[in-house]
Amino acid sequence: MDTIFILHCEHEMNCSTAAARHLSSSGVDVYTAIGGATGAINGPLHGGAVEAVPKMLSEIGSVENIPEFIECVKNKKRKLSGFGHRVYRNYDPRAKVLKKLADEVFSIFGKDPLFEVAAALEKTALTDEYFVKRKLYPNVDFYSGLVCRVMGVPTHFIIVSRIAGYLSHWRESLDDPDTKIMRPQQTYNGVWLRHYEPVRE
Repeated sequence: MDTIFILHCEHEMNCSTAAARHLSSSGVDVYTAIGGATGAINGPLHGGAVEAVPKMLSEIGSVENIPEFIECVKNKKRKLSGFGHRVYRNYDPRAKVLKKLADEVFSIFGKDPLFEVAAALEKTALTDEYFVKRKLYPNVDFYSGLVCRVMGVPTHFIIVSRIAGYLSHWRESLDDPDTKIMRPQQTYNGVWLRHYEPVRE
């Protein structure tokens, strides 16, 4: 769990960390900053991927069903969880560590039948032009859920490690005398002229 916690603890300005940093810049207390960050990571496109991967692998069921699943992904009928990253355009280095960790954990607790499906899915995706062209490689979430599952640890428990990262950002924001409230700029590129009906009509 130490390895999983370290790998998930901090990874630059992801959605939830940015939320914590944003809130911290306004001088809020630690509970508000962490509450906002955990709210962000609760979204299915962020922290939800750790839980989504084992579920996806269970739905695939067996190695024989992978080709059909891959076609469904290509046709936008199914979602491929645990692949792709906003920063890494190649194999997530954290995923490499977790894949090796999975082998070590399985040698102690016994291999999860879903691991065979995961390994075959990874191999298929890494050799399929569709995924290679889009640079969809396994990310940190792909093997994390399986390792937690075998160890009997709820996947949402990973948030504990994230909180350590959020706390570091909150503290840094408070200690930095140059901290200013964050105010992102927005450039409007929508419709400039809209027709409307006056209220009296």
